[in-house]
Amino acid sequence: MFGWQVKEPGPDIRRALIRVPMVVPRPAPGELLVAVDACGVCRTDLHVVTGELPVHRPRVVPGHEIVGHVLESGDGVTGFRAGDRVGAAWLRGTDGTCRFCRAGAENLCPESRYTGWDADGGYADFTTVPADFAYGLPDGYSDAELAPLLCAGIIGYRALRRADLPPGGRLGIYGFGASAHLTAQVAIAEGARVHVFTRSEQARKLALELGAVSAGDAYDEPPEPLESAVLFAPVGDLVPVALRGLDRGGTLAIAGIYLSDIPALNYERDLFQERTVRSVTANTRQDGRDLLAFAASHRLQVAVTPYPMNRAADALADLAAGRVTGAAVLLP
Repeated sequence: MFGWQVKEPGPDIRRALIRVPMVVPRPAPGELLVAVDACGVCRTDLHVVTGELPVHRPRVVPGHEIVGHVLESGDGVTGFRAGDRVGAAWLRGTDGTCRFCRAGAENLCPESRYTGWDADGGYADFTTVPADFAYGLPDGYSDAELAPLLCAGIIGYRALRRADLPPGGRLGIYGFGASAHLTAQVAIAEGARVHVFTRSEQARKLALELGAVSAGDAYDEPPEPLESAVLFAPVGDLVPVALRGLDRGGTLAIAGIYLSDIPALNYERDLFQERTVRSVTANTRQDGRDLLAFAASHRLQVAVTPYPMNRAADALADLAAGRVTGAAVLLP
């Protein structure tokens, strides 16, 4: 088989990421061997490749929005059969015993492990997935449409919940890529008035097509005070901008795993009147199950830009340059 490995993390994506022949992995006890049918290209992959995230596994294969079918099961696996369509997401494993896991906050487990960072992911022909962290997938979507749901969708869903949006509330979304365009649809389906702020003219057009009330530049003032906001763009300069757009008592959730430095905040202007800032860390499996159940009952429009698997470096470069509308997806 062939797979893409992060040879030398750095800003030159085509130097950092190389395609090499690899041995087909064997499923360990509790794991599934999966043939990759689609793998989404996530901004977190970009952070792994460029070195903005520290190396966890040398020469790791990126990719954690994996759709595939089961080829083989390791010892002890139940509930899956050869040929089943399955998904794998960012969260790959936890200790299951710490106080966070016991409290239902497994995303905060100190021993958590991640697909495409701690273990090889989906930028390859085959991969392994712990069966306890694999997802059944809803019908009615293509493999390419399902792939972005497995991180962009799940993380956006968790960020929306962290933003404490009241029923029928006013939501601001800053940045409008793979995750944001799915989150906006969830919020709109639940009755929210959504305002989108992004530098991309094409993304603003997509936002309006999906039902956003307005779509402006990333640094614009919202047309009405916001009760909640989600920051998807990894740009710390937008934190005070988003805070100033909030009404009294509003909440800003920051969805990314990486964010450039946040400038100094002015307490009276940016935080006073009980405005709240929250981070979002990975996801729980329940987040994934909830999002996929929502997708089964509400047909989401998933904007996909397909790339053949042998152009993974091009897909990441296009993502870095803002040339991808919606979600880039690798297809074998």
